[in-house]
Amino acid sequence: MTAALADLVPRGASLGLFWPIRGEPDLREFAAGLRAAGARLSLPVVVEKRAPVEFHAWIPDAPMVSGIWDIPVPADGERMRPRVLLIPLVGFDERCYRLGYGAGYYDRTLATLPEETLAIGVGYEFSCLSTIYPQPHDLPMDLIVTETRVVRRRL
Repeated sequence: MTAALADLVPRGASLGLFWPIRGEPDLREFAAGLRAAGARLSLPVVVEKRAPVEFHAWIPDAPMVSGIWDIPVPADGERMRPRVLLIPLVGFDERCYRLGYGAGYYDRTLATLPEETLAIGVGYEFSCLSTIYPQPHDLPMDLIVTETRVVRRRL
């Protein structure tokens, strides 16, 4: 999975990651390697329910505090607008639509970002579904990366 991501994430990119919960892929070590190569890292922070998330600068071993649902978020850190987002998924389909935990934070966030933002869903192959039955508010990922393949959105 991380080898495919390394090929897809532009060198030195401004990158939005996720803190792994509930068995999601843990990309923190991968992110540390990207940071050593010049990437700027950030993590999502829920600042208001039912609103887009903000991304705050993060470095490995930085002080963290408990955010919404007790997910760790940077204690400090400037607000960033990442060029590349790595987004966790619970399920996905071949059209690059993803299922999350149902709160809609990433869909609301993606709707506010510039079109050139690269959205990469990250999850496991066993989570592939024939369809997620996307709703009008659902936004597809540009790519989905699993441990076995990369799925590219077809336009």
